[in-house]
Amino acid sequence: MAASVRRCAVAWLVPAAGLLALLAGPGALGRRSEVKALTDGTWRELLQGEWMIEFYAPWCPACQNLQPEWEKFAEWGEDLEVNIAKVDVTEQPGLSGRFVITALPTIYHCKDGEFRRYQGQRTKNDFINFISDQEWKSVEPVSSWFGPCSVLMSSMSALFQLSMWIRIMVFLADCLCPSKRHRPQQHHYQKKLAPESARLLKKLDEEQEADEEDLSDDEAEDKEVADRNSSTNALRQRPVNLAAATDKS
Repeated sequence: MAASVRRCAVAWLVPAAGLLALLAGPGALGRRSEVKALTDGTWRELLQGEWMIEFYAPWCPACQNLQPEWEKFAEWGEDLEVNIAKVDVTEQPGLSGRFVITALPTIYHCKDGEFRRYQGQRTKNDFINFISDQEWKSVEPVSSWFGPCSVLMSSMSALFQLSMWIRIMVFLADCLCPSKRHRPQQHHYQKKLAPESARLLKKLDEEQEADEEDLSDDEAEDKEVADRNSSTNALRQRPVNLAAATDKS
């Protein structure tokens, strides 16, 4: 009798525990996100199967706003049979150049090696509908010339990687061998010469004022001489005029 009671209790407890777990949601079961982090060495996994890839940067506010929706969408990846991935462009500059990422965040859909850029709304439901309703079929795929497997994009990837290494080397060189700062010395030299320059300018101004005064005196003297000459000429002309008047009479 006691054994049958225990069996009945166990039979009731197992379904009840399962029901409580379902009601609690996926978080109670410890379900984690299925977002895969792709790198320059693993990106060729995109060529097989169906993928949704997000290119982001940790400092980007729009990328930070997208992360919760992207994580929720990733929980549906197994049901939709699609792989959800992300690429940090600050750590993977080669992939940033291979896909010519010019804006963040950027989302791509990949199906059997064909890449399409996602331009829809950035919510979990929109991502789900894009896959379940096969909305990606209405989007024109990227040309083979600009596909990540092309020679052109491979060269672009190498260029981005090289530029990153150059920036790192310049930064290290600047830390190990800092360049000399000449500007503070020049500023100090200019400050030191400032009083002497002021005295020189003051002397030049005084000399210029003296020249102007001498010039004004000379002009006044010339004017006085001219007035005297004009008065003398007037006196000389008066007898002539008087004589002319006498002749007329």
